[in-house]
Amino acid sequence: MQKLVIASNNPGKLREFQQMLAPLGIEVLTQAPLGISEAEEPHCTFIENALAKARHVSRESGLPALADDSGICVEALGGAPGVQSARYAGDNPKSDMRNNEKLLHGMRGVTDRRAHYYCVLVLMRHPDDPQPIIAEGEWHGEIALGERGDGGFGYDPLFWLPELGRMSAELSHDEKHAISHRGKALRVLLQKLRGA
Repeated sequence: MQKLVIASNNPGKLREFQQMLAPLGIEVLTQAPLGISEAEEPHCTFIENALAKARHVSRESGLPALADDSGICVEALGGAPGVQSARYAGDNPKSDMRNNEKLLHGMRGVTDRRAHYYCVLVLMRHPDDPQPIIAEGEWHGEIALGERGDGGFGYDPLFWLPELGRMSAELSHDEKHAISHRGKALRVLLQKLRGA
């Protein structure tokens, strides 16, 4: 595999994937410059959404495609926001601030604050790949009582890491990548690619 297309237009994800896949000599492209629209994500599981995105981009590009789906799952909320993490407070427009406000509101008076970020990566070598490469990662912490820190994005200002005594939003990019759900999933993916 010499080229693959990332099923995302997120520049941060592109940089991360490029850095991780560079040692394997894989050129990483994004879907927008190829004129590929974003795929629908109608499913209730991360894996189904990632499969749909990877299949769509592979079909449209004629190249292998890598997709991820990720979000935060809160124990006391039955796993919500889950696959709706980016749109938890609606998507017109999507807003990290509104999502965080809704999560804090939903957690009022809740003592069980356990939560985890989850990421699944799906690499399809072609649109009808019967055995896509799948890698997962989880990152456990708690939902804080309020926001702190100005790094990261999404729910990072609320994601408390008891073992570090800091919020995810207070970590450097390198610190976060070493322990985050996406970093873990990327390392699993790399191991699988090296073994393929």
